[in-house]
Amino acid sequence: MGVRTTINISERLYREAKARAAATSRTVSEIIEDAVREALRPKASPPAEIAELVVFGGSGVLPGVDLANTAALLDEMDDGARIDALH
Repeated sequence: MGVRTTINISERLYREAKARAAATSRTVSEIIEDAVREALRPKASPPAEIAELVVFGGSGVLPGVDLANTAALLDEMDDGARIDALH
């Protein structure tokens, strides 16, 4: 059991917390505790500036290569023949 305390929040915010509690079968205290826990969680440091990549003599991705398909991309890299043609 936790510490019993009193807080002052706006009526609108309390109604939102109460609605969320009812919708998720939880108590208002649990909703507020989760919100406080999230607010106190250490934030990740901002990402470092990403350096621009230099491209040498290329015009983009080879025909038929889908950068979103990791398995196909790995197959292309394993094949090597088409990649060697770029040198």
